[in-house]
Amino acid sequence: MSATRQPVSEEPEPDPRKPEARESGTRGRTRRAILGAAASVLARDRAATLADIAEAAQVGRSTLHRYFPDRQELLNATVVDSFHVVEQSVAAAAIDQGPPLEAMRRLITAMVDVGDRLAFLFGDPRVLEEFSACFEPDLSVPTAISLIERGQAEGVFDPQVSAEWIQQMLYAVTYTGWEAAAKGLLPRHGVASTVIRTFENGVTAQG
Repeated sequence: MSATRQPVSEEPEPDPRKPEARESGTRGRTRRAILGAAASVLARDRAATLADIAEAAQVGRSTLHRYFPDRQELLNATVVDSFHVVEQSVAAAAIDQGPPLEAMRRLITAMVDVGDRLAFLFGDPRVLEEFSACFEPDLSVPTAISLIERGQAEGVFDPQVSAEWIQQMLYAVTYTGWEAAAKGLLPRHGVASTVIRTFENGVTAQG
């Protein structure tokens, strides 16, 4: 049985509509709670209301509106924040270091850890189509393609298929793992190991 979550304080935020501002303390935690809840709720239900998101974030509707006056502004901020969260998780996995197979396992684990964010961003192509102008990628973060190509060069990943194909398979099996956990078909603690096993069975070089 999980511990009871403490409601997020509803202290007013003087200028909550600036996602680039560095926030700390209660105000920063409240904003992050709203953005995290928005990604999680919308990943599962694109038609979810602001009331649904406020409830998931454990804040009142008035607090949510002080931070994000309308749905469009909240969606834009959630897209930008989700990209940054994913980038940070991938950067922490240090996928440009160590043997390719071990790096891939770290990447998959990192992706599973931010599964709600990835599902929100990529589960519906309209999200990126509508909000692509909101985000500029950090080109210093190593990509899955660079890791896959390194693995192919070292004979770890199948060189007979393109790196782009392997990347699409990686995203697909990771999303499938997230979806299975969301539906209760797979325990959350078992998603990463299941995705890793499925991915490696499909793309590692044989013989």
